[in-house]
Amino acid sequence: MISPASLQRVRAVADAVLYEGYLLYPYRASSSKNQSRWQFGVVGPPGAADAGVGEESTMSCSTLLRADDNAAVGITLRFLQLQVRCVERATDEAGTEFAGVDELTVDGTSWLSWDEAVEREFDLGAPRLAECGDGRRLDVHIDGGSEVEELRRADGSLAGRVVRTRWPADAVVTADCENSDGFTRLRLEVENVTTGDSGLDRDGAIRQSLIGAHLILAAEGTDFVSLLEPPAEAEHLASACTQHRCYPVLAGLPGETDLVLASPIILYDHPEIAEQSDGALFDATEIDEILTLRVMTLTEDEKRQARATDPLAARIIDRCDEMSPSTLAQMHGILRDPHLPDMGLVPELTDDVPWWDPEADKAVRPDVDGVLVDGVRVANGSVVRLHPSRRADAQDLFFAGQLARVVTVHADVDGDTHIGVVLQDDPASDMHEWYGRYLYFAPDEVEPISTDTGKDEQS
Repeated sequence: MISPASLQRVRAVADAVLYEGYLLYPYRASSSKNQSRWQFGVVGPPGAADAGVGEESTMSCSTLLRADDNAAVGITLRFLQLQVRCVERATDEAGTEFAGVDELTVDGTSWLSWDEAVEREFDLGAPRLAECGDGRRLDVHIDGGSEVEELRRADGSLAGRVVRTRWPADAVVTADCENSDGFTRLRLEVENVTTGDSGLDRDGAIRQSLIGAHLILAAEGTDFVSLLEPPAEAEHLASACTQHRCYPVLAGLPGETDLVLASPIILYDHPEIAEQSDGALFDATEIDEILTLRVMTLTEDEKRQARATDPLAARIIDRCDEMSPSTLAQMHGILRDPHLPDMGLVPELTDDVPWWDPEADKAVRPDVDGVLVDGVRVANGSVVRLHPSRRADAQDLFFAGQLARVVTVHADVDGDTHIGVVLQDDPASDMHEWYGRYLYFAPDEVEPISTDTGKDEQS
């Protein structure tokens, strides 16, 4: 059974994905950055992409599970639904006539006409994998609606109203699977099937889109297999899994394999929210301290504009205004144990000088330090063959099998070693070395090669 702590963890990360880019600093509607919102995981209505007014109508992912005829997978679809907020001013004393306005201020509080969003979550059940062989269709209907909020002055008279409107939409989640070599490949596709008129424009397309769409998958009676670090017997199957506009990673607590988050933002296995983060800022998943300090520099008028833009923006401004010095201080970072294990680094760091002291630089010499790889010392000048496996950067896969010359060996305060290289066949390698623009790999991603002959050390 999936633990509440695991579910809480995956939902926290999913919420960060859901609201990524929802509002960007300085959180004002007048900011040019906030004129182009809804950038991640948008699944548009049919025809919107072809017409150039919206995003593609599908996203899909493939995952691997250990085969079990009785196993099932719970499927949850989450996204934001656009909600248009129109502010109207009362034009008669009876409060029966209204006129739309860009902004209305009532007793010092302002409201703007603006686009909001509403969280939507659909629990689509837990179909058995044995029932998905020929495809299983799960229908999703998103209701439209409208609500009216009256805006009254302190004396009770009606100053205006806020009208919030949502448009209906329809989607289909299709699940199909196949067994191979003791594993089951489960493929899920989310498709927007909303029917609309042929004159769809940008406003109409985003109103019927699934924004920030992602899937939470929960295995019942089986386990997911990491696609980033699959076991040896599943590597060929993992490499054959195809992804379109989203990527599935193991979620929940480290070591657990019963939860997957399929996100439009590529994450690592078991992603988590930093415990030092005091709340969402929605901006670039995200540098809390810098953004908080910048919010604190806003003028009172700029803060008023931000509060009027969106209730979530108002919460950010209020939270930053009320933040205690201790809460702000914890965002500055944490000190980790700087003492490295014996990984073959030459020379080793010692306890004599704290890592943060400038004198510590004298003990770290990337141009002469080395690390043992398969019993061979790798340092500046060594030639290695690259075998990227950690997928820290998508382009690393293009370097697989290529020869590279080691330039630096670095050790960070977490005890990890990084080997900086330039490609031998890159005509710009000398320039990259001069600028210090290296490619970095872990020791287990390189194979030592003789610097003299270019042949394997064993030959």
